[in-house]
Amino acid sequence: MSEAGTLASALAAGKFAVTAETSPPDSANPSMVLDRVRCLKGLVDAVNVTDGAGARAHMSALACAAIMADAGIEPVLQMTTRDRNRLALQGDLIGAAALGVPNILCLYGDAVEAGDQPDAKAVHDIDSRQLMTTARRMRDEGTFPTGRSIEPKPNLFIGGADTPIDPGPDFRPDGLLAKIEAGADFFQSQFVFDVPAMRRYMARLREEGVTEKAHYIAGLGPILSARSARWMNDNLFGVHVPEEVIARLEGADDQRTEGIAICVELLEQIQEIDGVRGVHMMGPKQEETIAEILSNSRIRSVE
Repeated sequence: MSEAGTLASALAAGKFAVTAETSPPDSANPSMVLDRVRCLKGLVDAVNVTDGAGARAHMSALACAAIMADAGIEPVLQMTTRDRNRLALQGDLIGAAALGVPNILCLYGDAVEAGDQPDAKAVHDIDSRQLMTTARRMRDEGTFPTGRSIEPKPNLFIGGADTPIDPGPDFRPDGLLAKIEAGADFFQSQFVFDVPAMRRYMARLREEGVTEKAHYIAGLGPILSARSARWMNDNLFGVHVPEEVIARLEGADDQRTEGIAICVELLEQIQEIDGVRGVHMMGPKQEETIAEILSNSRIRSVE
């Protein structure tokens, strides 16, 4: 049975948490998992393992998370409801705890039509909020939804996703409050590049009591070219890279170096926003770049 992990302990202690992200490889070799994430060890509290991101098959997220946990790298197991029914998900929740995986992030999952096997059948027996409710009941009450007991019960730190917006005067975070009611202990957000908008968003979350009830971790990642920035604006839901950031990249002699410098600056600015309890660093196959950014920043490193 998993015990409270580094991520949950850091947040409970009031420390600014740092998480990153990795994708399982297209390989049956466990060393391929560790080759990707080893650079993050000692820099982050936990590393998310994506679950069929982009609706494409890879090594199972649970297997990848177990390999990492065994190597002393704490995972956050992303679990989508797209591919498994409630029975399989409940089995994986217990299996995760048994394999030393202390954290889960409950997600709906990308549409199968976006992947490379569009004829696959999406399951969605339950949604991400129902998965949180199930995980909370299994953890807190030690029972399946039917009432059948689980002994010992799985000790899991339950997460949900969020997409920050620039809130209007009538904005209410009803979705986040519903996820907290369902069982969310923490949130990890979509990319944040517009810091003033994020300040306004977090002010509203504080006013509505969200940050008192759950830990909020803001998403960030390196933008290594102006072309990438414009692609993110056009293709990633809820992502807004401000034009001044794009112009700065376009005017740089070395866009990658400038992108890393921008990310370091944004990271340190986000750390100062009241209510933000951590930062989640993302980017496909960008583990080494993320490690470089964290090493160059003044953000707290894992002790």
